[in-house]
Amino acid sequence: MSKNNLIAGLDVGSGHIKLLVAKPKEDQSGFEVVCQLKEASYGVRKGVVVDSEKVSRTIQVLLNRAREEIGERITSVFTNIGGSHLYCTPSKGMIAVSRADQKVSELDVARVIDSARTVSLPSNSEIMEVYPKEFTLDNSGGIKNAIGMRGGRLEVSAMVLAGFAPYVNNLSEAVLACDVQVSDIVPSCLASADAVLSLKQKELGTAILDIGFGTSELAVFEEGELSHLAVIPIGSANITNDIAIGLRTDVDTAEAIKLAAGTCAFKGKDKKEKVEVEGEETLMFSRKMVAKIVQARVSEIFGEVQKEFKKINKQGLLPGGIVITGGGARIDKIVDLAKKEFKLPCKVGRPTNFYGLEEDLNYTTACGLISRSAGPVSEMSSHSVPTWTSKGGGISDKFKKILKIFIP
Repeated sequence: MSKNNLIAGLDVGSGHIKLLVAKPKEDQSGFEVVCQLKEASYGVRKGVVVDSEKVSRTIQVLLNRAREEIGERITSVFTNIGGSHLYCTPSKGMIAVSRADQKVSELDVARVIDSARTVSLPSNSEIMEVYPKEFTLDNSGGIKNAIGMRGGRLEVSAMVLAGFAPYVNNLSEAVLACDVQVSDIVPSCLASADAVLSLKQKELGTAILDIGFGTSELAVFEEGELSHLAVIPIGSANITNDIAIGLRTDVDTAEAIKLAAGTCAFKGKDKKEKVEVEGEETLMFSRKMVAKIVQARVSEIFGEVQKEFKKINKQGLLPGGIVITGGGARIDKIVDLAKKEFKLPCKVGRPTNFYGLEEDLNYTTACGLISRSAGPVSEMSSHSVPTWTSKGGGISDKFKKILKIFIP
């Protein structure tokens, strides 16, 4: 892959496993999408790989399809990890500056960050990353970049991100079994943040809420650094399941109804809809009823987010507001409900710098994996792109058929 400067992002989700292959544009203004593929996910539950063999088979199918499409084999991928086993905990580290002239070097900074890894964690937990918040040099704190300063003792206050080691190993095994190297494993919400948040938003203080299929993941950034992370075990699949139960229909039909008629703020006169489902009787439902079901579950997700804000004393105290992304962010009027409940600026976050993918929230995490792997890309103030036509399949044929036959 290196000869063409291609980068592969593998999003292992509960609903679908997606593979995105892209390369940096020559002017370094963004990425050119070379290949985008997805397959239904089996062996992943609530963001966690529970059956490595099933996941590996799906990944292999994607890799084979990608090889046919781009003409070469993918040898390494950047992948994501999710699940409520992920958590953050504060830590501190301290070292003596090594140079005789007491000038802090890059090595000293690396050493003090590494010393912050010495923290007591639950059994079977694995440290995935350490995020420095600030440095202290000889009792002078609030330092963001200590390199080049002079002093004898260097300390760091950091946020340690950890996860359940067996789950991390399951993911690694699933990828490695396909004869592909794992370049890095990144928590899903951090990858999504790299795709949709600007450096300014991270500096101001912004939360990103990635509503996925099985979970909703929250990350809070302040002064450019991660300050909190949480995974809520409720996702867009729960909304679909609620609709299926409420309307007494199958999950596929409920998903199609959610996409076509789901909203977080129903207004106007109630309207009865009819949907013809192949092999079944005509299904009649109330748009107002569907809206109540959707709003109740989305409000539950927002309620859990509020609890996380309360833990860190950030209720209503994020100038950058909340950015909602992921497949669940496609629900109509979700931003209006978020503004009402959080009393903060809210908007839908779309991938930037990936031409043709700006409106596809399903690939946010994959875009973020590629963004992170390639390093910082120059931020663009605006994008003007043509309408995107999916090469990866999109909504299933059954969904298309259902959506075409809504009877007024």
